[in-house]
Amino acid sequence: MKRFFQALALVLSLALSVPAHAQMPQPPEIAAKAYLLIDVTANQVLAAKDPDMAVEPASLTKLMTAYLVFDALRAKKLSLQQTLPVSERAWKMPGSRMFIDPKMQVPVEDLIKGMIVQSGNDATMALAEGVGGTPERFVQLMNEQAKAMGMKGTTYKNPEGLTEPGHITSARDLGILAQRLMRDFPEYVTYYAIKKYRYAGTPAANDTNRNLLLFRDPSVDGLKTGHTQTAGYCLVATARRDFPNVGPRRLLSIVLGAESENARANESQKLLNWGYTAFDAIKLFDAGQAVATPKVWKGQTTEVRLGANWPLVVAVPAGSAAQIKTQVSRPDPIVAPVKKGQPLGALKVFKDDQPLLEVPLMALEGVEQSGVFGRAWDAMRLWIK
Repeated sequence: MKRFFQALALVLSLALSVPAHAQMPQPPEIAAKAYLLIDVTANQVLAAKDPDMAVEPASLTKLMTAYLVFDALRAKKLSLQQTLPVSERAWKMPGSRMFIDPKMQVPVEDLIKGMIVQSGNDATMALAEGVGGTPERFVQLMNEQAKAMGMKGTTYKNPEGLTEPGHITSARDLGILAQRLMRDFPEYVTYYAIKKYRYAGTPAANDTNRNLLLFRDPSVDGLKTGHTQTAGYCLVATARRDFPNVGPRRLLSIVLGAESENARANESQKLLNWGYTAFDAIKLFDAGQAVATPKVWKGQTTEVRLGANWPLVVAVPAGSAAQIKTQVSRPDPIVAPVKKGQPLGALKVFKDDQPLLEVPLMALEGVEQSGVFGRAWDAMRLWIK
């Protein structure tokens, strides 16, 4: 699993560095300070504007808070049914609220819904205290996780996203975080599709999810809105649509600094629709299918299958599938031992001889060393070769 995420990080870095001369469809005009559109299924960036610009994340901060809460649930440090107290600090949080108070003991699952659907700063603080002990310790965990994910432009100062000097992120980092959240915790990201929620005994003043696309586009199932005066209106939105021969295809749009709640929804919808129509998804190989089977020297078997543990899909400009070429680059010679999952080269994808995507390949099975005589024989053959 660790190698999978290392490979994923490499894919993301390569995708974001596609040469400018590659002939790609031009995205529509998007009224936002910065944006990013990622084909999650293909691990490709389809469009970007200032993806490394330092921006205030506002309530998009809660994506990282949720990641750590979900991780605590998986590690059995919390349970969904467990209740947490509401501290004075959580109760007095300004901004969006779930309207919980210190007289309550609130189940973790309800706090999660309050944080995600209502964007409640009070629910967020209660969860941060429940996981980290103190908000300060939780913020330390947030920054450690951001560093581990490779989010180089992100520094957290609080768990909820209120304006604070030095509390920054970027569209690129939000793309990394959102994809990790969806891949690592598929059992919990379903909370992001909830349209309405209110905890029993609290007012219904803030019970509707601010992600307007949940009400407009049935393919949209997340993720999070954010807004402060400094950040403007922000939305990380994701959609899943089914296509013949490929299956479900997921896109992720990140729109930062729009002028209004309606504008961030409109611009996000524009990006998503463009991504689905301007690009076709082509499945090159199934998960576990051999992309190449090179020779192995000094091994108990003479060859090793190279591929990936996930389907290899490429997003190409609509109607250009016939122009796609692939090329495998790998070390030569490959000498045993080879560990299962060991990175061994890459699959390069070209359109009209221009680089489009590079996907790391790994050994789909291990190859043990041969005996002394077998190794000596291959050593002599390699020397002659």
